[in-house]
Amino acid sequence: MPDNASPDNATGGGSGATAGATAEVTAAGIARLAGVGRAAVSNWRRRHADFPKPVGGTETSPAFALRDIEQWLRDQGKLAEVPLRERVWQQLVGHPAGTATALRQAGAVLLLVHERPAVWQQLRTAADDTELTGVLPAMLDAVLADRLGPEHPVRGLTREALAPSAALVRAAGDLAAADGAPQAYTFLLGRHLDANPRQYTLTPPGPAALMAELAASAGTLGSVLDPACGAGALLTAAQERAGQEPADGAEGGGTADAPVTLHGQEADPDLAALTALRLALSAPGAPVRVRAGDTLRADAFPDLAADAVLAHPPFNERNWGHDELAYDPRWEYGFPARTESELAWVQHALARLRPGGTAVLLMPPAAASRRSGRRIRADLLRRGALRAVIALPAGAAPPNGVPLHLWVLRKPGGGQPPTPHLLVVDTADLATGTPAGRDRPDWQSVHTTAVEAWQTFDREGGIEEQPGVRRSLAAIDLLDDDVDLAPARHLPPPAAAGGPAELARVRERLTATLARTTELTPRPAAGDTVPDPAAARRPLTTVGELARSGALVLRAGGAGTAATSGGATPPEGGREPVEAPAVLTDHDVLGGGAPSGALPEAPASGPAEEAVLLREGDVVVPVLGGGAVARVVDEATAGAALGRNLTLLRPDPAALDPWFLAGFLRGTANTRQASSYASTATRLDVRRLHLPRLPLADQRRYGRRFRELADFEGALRLASRLGEQLVQGLHDGLTEGSVAPD
Repeated sequence: MPDNASPDNATGGGSGATAGATAEVTAAGIARLAGVGRAAVSNWRRRHADFPKPVGGTETSPAFALRDIEQWLRDQGKLAEVPLRERVWQQLVGHPAGTATALRQAGAVLLLVHERPAVWQQLRTAADDTELTGVLPAMLDAVLADRLGPEHPVRGLTREALAPSAALVRAAGDLAAADGAPQAYTFLLGRHLDANPRQYTLTPPGPAALMAELAASAGTLGSVLDPACGAGALLTAAQERAGQEPADGAEGGGTADAPVTLHGQEADPDLAALTALRLALSAPGAPVRVRAGDTLRADAFPDLAADAVLAHPPFNERNWGHDELAYDPRWEYGFPARTESELAWVQHALARLRPGGTAVLLMPPAAASRRSGRRIRADLLRRGALRAVIALPAGAAPPNGVPLHLWVLRKPGGGQPPTPHLLVVDTADLATGTPAGRDRPDWQSVHTTAVEAWQTFDREGGIEEQPGVRRSLAAIDLLDDDVDLAPARHLPPPAAAGGPAELARVRERLTATLARTTELTPRPAAGDTVPDPAAARRPLTTVGELARSGALVLRAGGAGTAATSGGATPPEGGREPVEAPAVLTDHDVLGGGAPSGALPEAPASGPAEEAVLLREGDVVVPVLGGGAVARVVDEATAGAALGRNLTLLRPDPAALDPWFLAGFLRGTANTRQASSYASTATRLDVRRLHLPRLPLADQRRYGRRFRELADFEGALRLASRLGEQLVQGLHDGLTEGSVAPD
């Protein structure tokens, strides 16, 4: 489901008194206020008898009175002042009516401050709490009706509902004065969405910006509809795109002087209200019409003829209205089967377009090939309504393990070509990291590839074929028994492994690598060498003891976020975006590969979190899986971020040799005694690993030997990869005809 959500059940503590008096905060909130980890808060509770007692919550997740926590933190010198943003947020989560209701109230107040600042100032300075919440409903209803229309979804702002919210209302106004009303609401809504990840399936900014760009290529975006608008990501992207100059090759484009009209519908009433407020605050001057309701069963815009429709509809939904909607006039291309809810959304989008208007829908890949939908797909092709299918990399949007598709549709009647063609594009190979779906795609490459292909195809009616990437197909060639539109099935593969010339280069590299492997093959000790009995009696120490003595530093991986990219749009002010470091994952360490991961994007509600960056000479150890692996960071890997399930050991060069450290950590007996075993996994306790106490000179002797073993192991891995590449390339070349059998 897109930005679409199940009902928002998030609730806070409180017992019905005013939110300002009963605002509560959890241990996580206390940690955020004081700028520490949750473990520090647990330590304070144990060590300080005067730490405030819980006033709510549960035994495992207690809640504390925000006022008492603030005072205790100040008394302990751990907090000078609670930031205003945090104060407002804690009042939201502690509101007796729940977070979503409180956020709706705060958002409406922020809209009043933004649209009618003079009215707000008069209320703010002249009214006491009772008078403020008494006259506020009429003021809010007026500004909401003016900005969102009389049928807006922001309901329930009555005198009784606002009575416990006087402190929240005033704090929201103060936050608007400090940060600006749009920025304040973006922070609060972003924090709410981040705090409830299982309730909301959001459309990431990369796909949203791409979909808006594809829709805008045909001309001016005067009106845009998202029939499953969720948190409003697609409509926000459309508004941002409409305010830019026309893209190359476009016949027109929106400008800031002619704001786009935004229409949206969302099944969840709470989310519909929050999204309407988001759009009203972030799109000044743009008409916003968001409605709550089930789009397929109760369409809120039956007479709309929009310039563009953008949608990330719910996937695999059986209860979409199949039985009630059998004779609905929207099924112009065929009545969808019960299992084809996505094709119902496709036809709804076409029904709400003007002739020649463009719809872009994010679709599951199965919708392009399921037999139950082949007749509708065939009719979409025959009539020229379906114009492009673009395969995205896995991880583009939830569900992240599936490579989703974009369907680009054009409502017939706007100068449709007499012989319909379909553009197929596959960007699946443009993802960063392995395996697929683990990391963010390279959205700049995906965006450029998809937009250039679509604009050229839309302008010229066809496109030059690029094997493995893009192709234009006559609709008649696709009308077989399956009508399978998956791009990978219709794109000719690129030349096998780069063609015969590239295969020859791979063979040369493999030959040289095998020769080097022979040279690096380590010699075991001579057969007559007697083991040194003193070696078995060497004094030992542990990694934990070395860390306590300062001989090395231990860091756990997994922390860190990247600044939000916002899709393919460059940052304001012409500044170059700061490139986030690659992430060294546990798969990279186990396989001996280069850093292949990517940092997750920072939440919209806060700045990016600093990652643990690797330095040359660090030792990295995986903690899951039970294998004996330790990797010394080289110059090429330095600067990468430390990934999850990895522990970094940073030795003091004056006390420890990194190769000596890594070599002894890999001992089978060593890792066995430091591992704990569960029913499904083995976990290594790095602090329990043993090392012999040796002078630095002796450490370096061992270190040189361990480094030779690492070089040999690396050569073996390279030979294995090259051999696999050569074998598969020859298989592909022989079967495709680019390599002769003799």
